[in-house]
Amino acid sequence: REEVSPGAVVWMDLDVRSARDFAGANVVGNFRKYYPGEKVDDAYRTFFTFDCNVPANTIPYANNQMRCREFAREQGVKVYDVDAGIGSHVMIDEGLSLPGGTIVGTDSHLNILGAVGAFGQGMGDQDIAFGFRAGRTWFEVPATMRVVIKGDLPDGCTARDLTLEVVGTLGSKGALGRAIEFEGAAIDALDLAGRITLSSMVTEMGGIIGLIAPNDEVIEYLAKRSGRNDLSPVHPDAGAKYVETITVDISNLTPRISVPSKPDNVVPVTEVKDVAVDSVFVGSCTNGRYEDFVAVAEIVKGKKVAPGVMARAVPATREIYGNLLADGIINTLYDSGFIVSNPGCGGCASGQIGMTGSNEVQVSTSNRNFKGKQGDGATYLASPATAAASALAGKIVTI
Repeated sequence: REEVSPGAVVWMDLDVRSARDFAGANVVGNFRKYYPGEKVDDAYRTFFTFDCNVPANTIPYANNQMRCREFAREQGVKVYDVDAGIGSHVMIDEGLSLPGGTIVGTDSHLNILGAVGAFGQGMGDQDIAFGFRAGRTWFEVPATMRVVIKGDLPDGCTARDLTLEVVGTLGSKGALGRAIEFEGAAIDALDLAGRITLSSMVTEMGGIIGLIAPNDEVIEYLAKRSGRNDLSPVHPDAGAKYVETITVDISNLTPRISVPSKPDNVVPVTEVKDVAVDSVFVGSCTNGRYEDFVAVAEIVKGKKVAPGVMARAVPATREIYGNLLADGIINTLYDSGFIVSNPGCGGCASGQIGMTGSNEVQVSTSNRNFKGKQGDGATYLASPATAAASALAGKIVTI
């Protein structure tokens, strides 16, 4: 067994290697250039996921997606096409991302897979092309820090409020180049949707991965999705050493919001006074799960979005969309005035639903509010509950 320590370079077999419609065509181009006429290492572990521009509304994206489809047909590789949804969520729901697994792709937020105790990593197109061919790659072992969440999540607060509090505490460089292990009773109590929310914003802390040991509920979910009954959570070794331990006390937490134009500009929602909103976006890999839209529907049911506010909802996957349809949640959103779009990344991808115009103020459940990321306007990051309340009020408020 190879000994590893921070800074060491190790070669690892890849359980899943993937490419999305963003950079996927470049992966294909590099594969054809450097491995002409060769086959991918294992077609059953190799996937394309289209989620950035779906269905394609530009000629370049349409061409890039077709290049990936043609390559996939040649190689016998499965494509989760433009109707499937966000790739990282699809990997979880299809039972491809499992505890202890190693998954790579062209998605900078693939570390979201730490939500199920897997190591997910976004990489460049040449690296992914190599992974397609070799089925393995090298990593520099990161130092690991521990983030301990003290206290229980108060009533009126959500996993997104907890996440924003962690981002605000650590800052954009607090976990730079590190792996994070999240611990605490509040972490153990999070459902899968909440774990996804927390892990999805580790990138905004500078982190490599944010690992959460799966509880029984998550293991049961993954076992059902993967058809495997041998799954078990991966826990830290006894006597594990950490470069740093940070405690975040959420005992008195209130709803949080990230003020433009940095994700770590986090303040209580109540400190944002008299800010009128033009639009609201609910979705993205951070808050596009079924539970997120149910939370919105509970707030807006029987009410109307304020005049002049554009409220948009984008489910993360086709399956989630279908469940929302079956349970009448989409009807509730529609009746309140929401625009409901097809599954995908939505506002995190340029040109998709959720873009802002100059001087537009938006409350969004996405993970980044850098200037220009979601258009030329100003984006505030908040929970689905805060977004829903703001949509009804026409200004930034919480429930």
